[in-house]
Amino acid sequence: MKDLLRTIPRLLCIAFLVLLSLPVMAQQNDVPPADAPYKNASLPVEERVDDLLQRMTLAEKIGQMTQVEKNSIKLTDIDGLFIGSLLSGGGGYPSKNNAEAWAKMTDTFQEQALKTRLAIPLIYGADGVHGHNNLRGAVIFPHHIGMGATRNPELVQKACAVTAQEMAATGVFWDFGPVVAVPQDIRWGRTYEAYSENTDLVSELGAACVKGLQGDKLEVLATAKHYIGDGGTGWGTSTTDTYMLDQGVTQGDEANLRAKFLPPYKAAIDAGAMSVMVSFSSFGGMKMSAQKYLTTDVLKGELGFKGFVVSDWKAIDQISGDYYKDVVTSFNAGMDMNMVPYDYINFITTITKAVEAGDIPMERIDDAVRRILRVKLMMGLFEHPLSNQADLASVGSDEHRAVARQAVSESLVLLKNDNDVLPLKKDIPRIYVAGSAGNDIGIQSGGWTIEWQGSAGAITQGTTLFDAIKNMVGSSTEIKFDRFGRFRNDKDASGNLLRAEVGIVVVGEQPYAEGKGDAVDLSLTEADQNAIKNVRERVDKLIVIVISGRPMILGEALDQADAVVAAWLPGTEGEGVADNLFGDHPFTGKLPYTWPRSMDQLPFDFSKLPTEGDAAPLFPFGYGLITG
Repeated sequence: MKDLLRTIPRLLCIAFLVLLSLPVMAQQNDVPPADAPYKNASLPVEERVDDLLQRMTLAEKIGQMTQVEKNSIKLTDIDGLFIGSLLSGGGGYPSKNNAEAWAKMTDTFQEQALKTRLAIPLIYGADGVHGHNNLRGAVIFPHHIGMGATRNPELVQKACAVTAQEMAATGVFWDFGPVVAVPQDIRWGRTYEAYSENTDLVSELGAACVKGLQGDKLEVLATAKHYIGDGGTGWGTSTTDTYMLDQGVTQGDEANLRAKFLPPYKAAIDAGAMSVMVSFSSFGGMKMSAQKYLTTDVLKGELGFKGFVVSDWKAIDQISGDYYKDVVTSFNAGMDMNMVPYDYINFITTITKAVEAGDIPMERIDDAVRRILRVKLMMGLFEHPLSNQADLASVGSDEHRAVARQAVSESLVLLKNDNDVLPLKKDIPRIYVAGSAGNDIGIQSGGWTIEWQGSAGAITQGTTLFDAIKNMVGSSTEIKFDRFGRFRNDKDASGNLLRAEVGIVVVGEQPYAEGKGDAVDLSLTEADQNAIKNVRERVDKLIVIVISGRPMILGEALDQADAVVAAWLPGTEGEGVADNLFGDHPFTGKLPYTWPRSMDQLPFDFSKLPTEGDAAPLFPFGYGLITG
């Protein structure tokens, strides 16, 4: 009886949609001929769009504007309601999380979409923000903050091309990246998702990633996000109960918004970006999902953006709390697709009512659908809708891991190197390795790895820093790991505690994502500080490696260490760190963010930033020592 009661509202909603569509369906319910222009890949894209659009019913159009989370979709609703897009959120993987299972899953969804009379393929999306990071065994690259430290757009493009190949192999042809935010306050939990605090650097590297993802033939759709100003929100302005900066209010006027945050979007569009995701944040007292001027006039008009605009996860629901009004406001403002992500029946019913009532003009619906169809045709989805299974063997391949290893190596920033302690020799008699992040693939990968928030532990395949160091040194070197740095059992024959020539302590942040990482204190944890102190007493030379999604407050650790390395969130290829430690590759990375001396300095006033004395940052933007 309970199941019946739950089913009745759903059946009524579907019946309502069918009734609304009947007049049009009576005229347009025929299956198009095999030679219909929209099926002819040799014709211009706009001609194909024109032909397809005029054949579509209102229900078919609205279906294209609907994006559903994959665990929430009823399989027969894909064709029954003409759903245009599905997505995997963070942690949205099949029950068996491998590449073959991903391909089977997305192909099953796609085959259902192709059952519709117009056979419009759906587009499957996921947050591949540092590799195909929901997939166990995929190559996990350094997060954007590390790629920003490389200052290497060619490498960024190559890394994004690898990501695209691994995603496409599994049928995921839409990547919700790159993030082209310009964070102004590193307390923000999404700092690591952005390349830099510097607008020009973000513009250059964001455009490079778009080119890498999309290739010459728009192979995987890139998404510039989150439009616009999400990196400039003020502390305590978040509209959620638990965040402080994320989903907050962007500070400053329109001139500041344009100067600091708009150029990366122009660069991404010039590079070919055909999807833009709107931010959760607000500007000028209005949620970005409601901003007609910035979305329609500036993005689509002034910047000439011809692709489609998608909401963030359930973001339009935040405009006022009145769902009908929020749908009307958002789509009239220029939204083209709603990342629903759950209650798609309610969304489809609501927007259909709004069109029938004249609250959303049919011209606005046609414009949104035209943009979506344009992209799908440009991508070749009509001709090749299924996963690129011939590339499944490339997922996690040695070739791809080599690109990530290079990215790790070039991302490392050497902050301190007293007496040229680095690079190390490979025949050091004894090395102690310690710290919370010293032997943990999950910590060194960070958030957005397998799960939304990431997780400590052996969550995917890769090489930890400890294993990388073991693989690098000679057979005569004795190397031991103790997370706490005590090494109590390492004694000589007389029972005296031994010393090591070198100690390497790997400290930093536990995984987090988005607003859950908004932080009031960026100091090293007490456990990490104790590990540094413990190892310092047992070694001749101490190297501290910081694994983090942003600059940390180093405190006494800076004085205790002979060398300090900012390794960011390097991902699965820990060998890249060992390459630099032992001199196989020089340190060349440069800080993509200004490094604070204390929390009192945050947020920085970049217009009045001191350059000398205790009031100055610990390390300026662009700082980084070089080794030969």
